Parts: sequence; C-alpha cells; structure tokens
Amino acid sequence: MVTSGGHVVTSGGARFLTGPWVTIAILGLINGLVNITSIILEAQLDGDPVSFVEPLILEGSSYLLWLALAPFIGLAVQRLPPNSGNLPRSILGHLALTVPVSLVHVAGMVIIRVICFTLLGGAYRFFDDGIVLPLVYEWRKDVISYAVLAAIYWLYPLIVARRAKPVGDRIEIRDGATAIFLPPGDILAVEAAGNYVQFHTKDRVHMVRGTLATWEARLKSRGFARVHRSRLVNRARIGGFKSKASGDVEITLDDGRVVIGSRRYRDALAAAPDPSS
Repeated sequence: MVTSGGHVVTSGGARFLTGPWVTIAILGLINGLVNITSIILEAQLDGDPVSFVEPLILEGSSYLLWLALAPFIGLAVQRLPPNSGNLPRSILGHLALTVPVSLVHVAGMVIIRVICFTLLGGAYRFFDDGIVLPLVYEWRKDVISYAVLAAIYWLYPLIVARRAKPVGDRIEIRDGATAIFLPPGDILAVEAAGNYVQFHTKDRVHMVRGTLATWEARLKSRGFARVHRSRLVNRARIGGFKSKASGDVEITLDDGRVVIGSRRYRDALAAAPDPSS
C-alpha cells in the first residue's frame, strides 16, 4: 500500500453496498406487485377469487427474506468476483452458496407465513409433500434469484465507473451525485480497495466505486502504469526505483512516499508512455 499519510475523503460516504441493495429493493417490489396482481387476476378468471392478503403474505415473505440476504450475496460477489482469471472457482463457489442461501430463504419465509396465517385464523403447510421435494423445488428457483442479485452487485460498480471520464485536462471521478475533477498531475497513485478505487493525491485520498482495470484503461494514455495487481502509479511523479532481492521494486514518488511494484509489471512500467517527456 501507499506508505505516506493523509486523511481519506470518500465521495460516496460509507454507503456499503447500498446502491445495489436499493436497486434490488425497487426491482423486487415491482416484481412482487406484478406477481400479486397476476395471482388475483388468474383466480378471478378461474372463478375462485382470492383476497389480496393471501398473495401479499406469500410474495411479501419471500421479498423480505431476499432483501435480508442480498447484502450477504453482495459480500460473496466481493470475495468471489467473476473475473476471467478465477471464473470456474467463482461459479462453483457461488453455486455452492446457493444451498445455504436457499435453506435460509425457505426457512425464513415459512416462519413468516405460518405466523401470518395463524394470526388470520388459517394455516400454512409447506412440508405436506415431504421435506426433500419442496426444498429441491425452491432451490431451483432460488438459484435464479441468487444469480440475478449477484449480477446486480457485480454490474453496479462497473456501471458507476463508466460514468467517470476524463474531462479536458482534468479527470472526473464520480460516485452517485458527487463529482470531483482532478488534474492528472495531482494524482500520485491509484489503488484497488474492494469495490472501490482510491485516488492518492498529495494531501488526500479520494475513494470512488469502480475497478482498477477500468481505470487502467482510462489512465494508461495519461502516463499511468500498473506496477502491481492492485496499484497504478503516475510515471511523471516517480522520483526513483530501488530493486529488492525478491525482484520486486520500491518506487519512491516525488513527495517522498514509497509504493511497492511487483516484478510481474516491471516491463509494463518501463514501456508505459510518459506524458511529461
């Protein structure tokens, strides 16, 4: 990591996973309303009308459980991102996680339904046909729901990152409604931090949603080079190098701070264009 100080300023605040969660809440609410009205209309067409309460309990219980489980799916996406380098591991890991997620989803919604129908003087029986068959039936549907929620958590920071773009001789970094414009020369290094990217300047660290790969593509032509799998540096701000016995390199920036470069990226660092030359 960058070893010099400076306080952190985040343009998005501490809104951990809230953007995707709000999106999921809205889409889930729309889907639930469509399903509720469909149940009511189909029952009326069959001559067996149902009250609004029954489908509301059935759909609402599932909706609430998915809202509760969504942040954990977001964390799983953060730990197992579907990158090209680990795609098989990511797919298998998420597929395995669908089992406990489905069990929690089923158990939670059954408890809510039993309580609600009991209070209304009715009954709800989920396991009348046994245990295994209903669980397998629900798991099939939950795999699809898990995939949709995971896709939202994966795509959301990519979409946000695409909104950030160079503007004239400045670089716009944006998270939500907040935009900051930085001259490229003011940026010392750029680092990955989970679903965020940190822009290190002399006095501050600006943190925005996005991926380092996206920003590498945008900043390469402006003299930034990848020196580590999680780090870019501004070549115009490099003061010197010092090789280490491991083959890695200590890079001293012109403000005195030191960053570590991986031996894997030494050639890329040497070949990167330097706009100051």
